[in-house]
Amino acid sequence: MPLLKLETTVALPEYKREALLGSLSKAVAEIIGKPEQYVMVTLSQAAILMAGKPEPAAFVDVRSIGGLKPSINLALSKKICELLRPALGVAMDRIYLNFANVEGDDWGWNASTFG
Repeated sequence: MPLLKLETTVALPEYKREALLGSLSKAVAEIIGKPEQYVMVTLSQAAILMAGKPEPAAFVDVRSIGGLKPSINLALSKKICELLRPALGVAMDRIYLNFANVEGDDWGWNASTFG
């Protein structure tokens, strides 16, 4: 049920994409405390202009049915930025993150919802 959606200006070869997705999936599961079997991580290349500059940047959207709160969000922000900086070559001040708790009724899976 946790979803981490990464959009970045950086193009990655397949082997680096897979390694980064795996690292992010494990981090989300561990920090939020949800089984990794329910974690989804996506990565897409996007056109991003940040601070008026088209330099390397990233946007991360993290959603979960519960489990997100200020201390968890801070831990996620730190870990995700630590993973993205070397993997993408993006400065930490060029990464925005958004955290959102979602109601179980608003999250579908396996022809049903979690509500």
